[in-house]
Amino acid sequence: MNVLVAMSGGVDSSVAAALMIDAGHRVSGVTMKLWGGESDNGCCAVSDTDDARRVAHRLGIEHHVFNFGEEFDRHVVEPYVAAHQAGETPNPCVECNRHIKFDKLLRRARALGFDAVVTGHHVRRVRDPKGRWRLARAVDVAKDQSYVLNMLSPEDLDDVWFPIGEMTKDAVRALAAERGLVTAAKPDSQDVCFITRAAGREAFLSERIELHPGVVVDESGETVGSTDAIELVTIGQRRGLDLAGGEARRFVTEVNLAEGRVSVGAPERLMVEETLIGSITWAIDPAEIADVAVGVQVSAHGSADAAGLLVGADRVMVQWSERHRRVAIGQSVVIYVGDVVAGGGIAVRTVSRV
Repeated sequence: MNVLVAMSGGVDSSVAAALMIDAGHRVSGVTMKLWGGESDNGCCAVSDTDDARRVAHRLGIEHHVFNFGEEFDRHVVEPYVAAHQAGETPNPCVECNRHIKFDKLLRRARALGFDAVVTGHHVRRVRDPKGRWRLARAVDVAKDQSYVLNMLSPEDLDDVWFPIGEMTKDAVRALAAERGLVTAAKPDSQDVCFITRAAGREAFLSERIELHPGVVVDESGETVGSTDAIELVTIGQRRGLDLAGGEARRFVTEVNLAEGRVSVGAPERLMVEETLIGSITWAIDPAEIADVAVGVQVSAHGSADAAGLLVGADRVMVQWSERHRRVAIGQSVVIYVGDVVAGGGIAVRTVSRV
């Protein structure tokens, strides 16, 4: 088959390309040019494109560059800035996957006549009893990326392959070294690609929106600190507030942009019984899992916790089996049945029952 491998310049996508060649497919590589500004980390640096090109040359395959910069700005960068301006906590990697990698790239690949898009994500495709594709956790659970790919539909999975999902990270690196790929020992990307390590998030946002100072108050309303940029504060945050008085751990429990106030309190003040999510995408019809135990995950590197679901027309109330730490508005919330993704959405403000 004729496959297009999304090559980020990392070891995982490099090995994915090698495995496709070994399987006898006609393989081409592509690197997406997304962020046009300065980048010193993530998958948008010039060095990453160079590494992808060197791996493609080593493997003897064509390498292309697709410029999706305009779409990246519109669907990822601008919403990221707007979310901070509204006091929310965005997840730009999820939105990049939703709008760029598995929308724009997938549609471009289909139009060019490719049979499948291949990526180096640590996830698996599995068949359900009716033969439909489902997204499942990777064999290497510590590297699992199903959380950030929760938006993929069974129809998307018809045309997207994840060949390293059955491998451990150590096995991926060993195979890369065996094939002489320059990315074999390259560290994993960890940060938002358009935020440089040198300048940081505050500098990036201050060039695009006005940042406002705020006061930090405790549970009694007494001022215990301040922040230079309330737009950068998130629910559950502990560090970076320079709090005065007392040695007990205190966490951000509320961010009120309108009044310029951040509230902090003991960790138990963060515990809730329910979390409301909107912008739902279902991979499995919720009617099929109405009586099935589900797990719900609220961060990329977390684990799924037991919960029940109260499903509405366009929102879902997650009812935690045990009191759960509050989820910051704007974060992805992903529903699992075992290791399989059933659906996902975005944490929203609780204004009414679903």
